[in-house]
Amino acid sequence: MAQISREQIAPLHEIIKITVAPADYNPAFEKSLKTYAKTANIPGFRKGMVPIGVIKRMHGAAVFTEEVLKTIENELTKYVQAENISYLGQPLPQDDNDPGTFNYNDGKEYSFSFEIGLKPEFSLPDFATLPTKLHVVEANDEMVEEEINRMQQKLGNMTEPESVSREEEVLNVAFEPCDASGVVEEGSSPKENSLLLKYFSEKVRSELMGKKKDDTLVIQLSSAFEDKERDWVASDLGLDKNNQDDMAKYFLLKINKIGFVEKKELNEEFFKEALPGKEILTEAEFRTEIRTQIEAYWKHQAQHLLEHEVFHILSEDTKMEFPETFLRKWLLQTNENKQTAEDIEKEFPAFLNQLRWTLVSNEIATGNSIQVNRQEIMDSLRQQLMGYFGSMNMGGNYDWLDSYVERMMADEKQVESAYQRVFSSKVLAWAASQVKPTEIIVTASEFLALQEKHNH
Repeated sequence: MAQISREQIAPLHEIIKITVAPADYNPAFEKSLKTYAKTANIPGFRKGMVPIGVIKRMHGAAVFTEEVLKTIENELTKYVQAENISYLGQPLPQDDNDPGTFNYNDGKEYSFSFEIGLKPEFSLPDFATLPTKLHVVEANDEMVEEEINRMQQKLGNMTEPESVSREEEVLNVAFEPCDASGVVEEGSSPKENSLLLKYFSEKVRSELMGKKKDDTLVIQLSSAFEDKERDWVASDLGLDKNNQDDMAKYFLLKINKIGFVEKKELNEEFFKEALPGKEILTEAEFRTEIRTQIEAYWKHQAQHLLEHEVFHILSEDTKMEFPETFLRKWLLQTNENKQTAEDIEKEFPAFLNQLRWTLVSNEIATGNSIQVNRQEIMDSLRQQLMGYFGSMNMGGNYDWLDSYVERMMADEKQVESAYQRVFSSKVLAWAASQVKPTEIIVTASEFLALQEKHNH
């Protein structure tokens, strides 16, 4: 029977030593030799009739080493299970373990030692006392008006006015590098873009008023747009918004097309088209429904932000100790990306936070019977696909979706990824339902700024 000893070398960091004798490994060794003899193809011998002695001379050393290692690993597994040892990662063979010393003629004991990192003990917090906030965005008249205007624009009819006359008009334009007088650079080529008239600075807007298709105007980036619009226009043109020389460049702006969306009127026909199935007859009812939808949207976003806040608290502030020396060694030996010790050290704090979250989320799930079933995984994959393809015009035909999801279910990585998404979502939803957040009224812009901080 194998001899096993256990020694602590640091908090939560131990060495387990396994010593096996001939009585532990010889039966498996002899059995493997017999199996090998039945299948070996060796010239001069009929298949299945090769003497054990020949097999031992030719392959005994390799078979012996393999069986001794298997015996050691099996004994380690049985010991860990019998002692109910909860560990992190997996046991690491120590560097001084040397299978090269194994010899089937010796008939002696062999010892292997393994380092093991133990899972820390910890307590879940009192969720009701966690310092959390629920950021509430109230739907105001301006939001309602803005959303209605957006819907009127989306469902409106596109027209092509003869000349520029309204800030809501869309100009399809071409930018071509030139000098201050409008002489185009030799060898240059125009770059097209579509811009609302109101994106231009006030001075340029006034100069564009009355312009028609094929008319031109010389502009300078530094003065043609406000800051936000200038940044993305410069990016589209391949220029650096922080480079003064780039911002000082002149362009000949040519109008290729003028477009204007005639907004839908607020009538029963529009209400049905904008909100099908709602049976809305009056403008007052329509505005009430839009306000309700806006409030529902921000309520969902607030709940999502609350869950992110709870995640950060649990993954960063839950008190637990780790066998950090062991974990660094384990990461270095088992990482598939061939990271260096410096790489691992740089990412180690984030790794510990993720490990802390894994332990906390598993504890929450165990204590509250949170599970993920096959249908939930399939629904997550379907939602993921709809995110990829939902914006494409498929005419409402999604018959292919279920068969595609079934194919994805055969991919272990896809299934594992979907499982983790659903699992984390369910755990966070439970945790967020247990806290008692302080409600804070914020504006939409303030909320978006908070959301950006939690975006990861």
